Amino acid sequence: MFQFRLAHLGLALAVVSVSLAPSLMGLAPAAYAADSLRADVARPLKEAGDLMKKQKYKEALAKVREADAVGGKSGYETFVIDQMRASLATSLGDSEMALRSYEAVLASGRLGSSDQLKYIEVIANMHFRSKNYPKVITWINRYQKEGGNSQGMRDMLTQAYFQTNDCARATKDAVGEIRAAEKAGRAPSEGQLQLVANCASRSSDKTEYVAAMEKLANYYPKKEYWQDLMNRLPSKPGFASRLGLDVFRLKYSLGQITNVAGYMELGQLTLQGGYAFEGKKYIEQGYQAGIMGTGADADRQKRLRDLATKKAEEMQKDIAKLEAEAVTAKDAKALSDIGFNYVALGQADKGLALMEQAIALPGAKNPEDLKLHLGLAYKDAGKKPKALQTLKTVQGTDGTAEIARYWISQINQAGK
Repeated sequence: MFQFRLAHLGLALAVVSVSLAPSLMGLAPAAYAADSLRADVARPLKEAGDLMKKQKYKEALAKVREADAVGGKSGYETFVIDQMRASLATSLGDSEMALRSYEAVLASGRLGSSDQLKYIEVIANMHFRSKNYPKVITWINRYQKEGGNSQGMRDMLTQAYFQTNDCARATKDAVGEIRAAEKAGRAPSEGQLQLVANCASRSSDKTEYVAAMEKLANYYPKKEYWQDLMNRLPSKPGFASRLGLDVFRLKYSLGQITNVAGYMELGQLTLQGGYAFEGKKYIEQGYQAGIMGTGADADRQKRLRDLATKKAEEMQKDIAKLEAEAVTAKDAKALSDIGFNYVALGQADKGLALMEQAIALPGAKNPEDLKLHLGLAYKDAGKKPKALQTLKTVQGTDGTAEIARYWISQINQAGK
């Protein structure tokens, strides 16, 4: 999930040189330039500053306490002491003391508006580190009310809502950031997308979850994102079983076919679908990769390889005849399949023309399938713009639209 790094704000964390000068700290506003430190306060603070330079923080803190023990301190003296104590507490890792001191400095009313926002950022960051998310929300809301607009603070607020189980607010904020990024032509934050996916998972909103995962896979194409999407696709409500081969084609492109069972099923599906040249290609690549042809099941694998070779030889011999029959019958699917085979055979122009002709025929049973396969054929023929243009037209609720979108992501990512 989201991770935030504490911004190095440099607020009273640097070594402070203390003197009797009217303005002890760099953040003391000009409006208080007339303020000064009495000698009883300035002397131990000067010594504390010298000790801080030597990184003797505990000894320096004792000197700050000595200054704090002086009676009748002015508001300015208390302000300077709190600043030094905040710096020392931070160096010592005492977050409780640091928070009290930062809040005291903020409450003094002696900070300019810009410095005040920076102190609020420090306080919010410290609460985030200690996982006090309700406090994070309180402080960042104040920060925004006072005019702060840091992207880091917005991200942190969204994450704080998520950590307090306010997924509705977290999702609303994250979606707003995602849309703004996309509108500006930037990739949305991976963390924001992950947050939306997690919130959708918590609420069992499958539609929102898949939409977020698709964006993650598109902008951050990690193996686990694509694995999740491909595992979910066949169980999508209304998913058409006839698209099983198309799912395997996509898995192959994603590098998810890595074992004998996967290659065997992919080979069988392509041969059963009438795509002999494609099936032979997959099986041969399985052998070349050293995945097929070994083990106790090697004979079965060889039989599939022999069958693929036979089918490819028969298809090459009969393809012209099959083409003529499909044209005469005005069978859109048969014509599309023949065209796809021509492309796989290396005769791309002829194959693409037949597939375009198939799409133009009226009454096709599954017209979105024809557009999907034409898009893939354009891709295989090296015609990327036409492939993307065609795939963007694929619609349907049976899985074709999702498969087309995933191919669009794959084609675009391959060009980067």
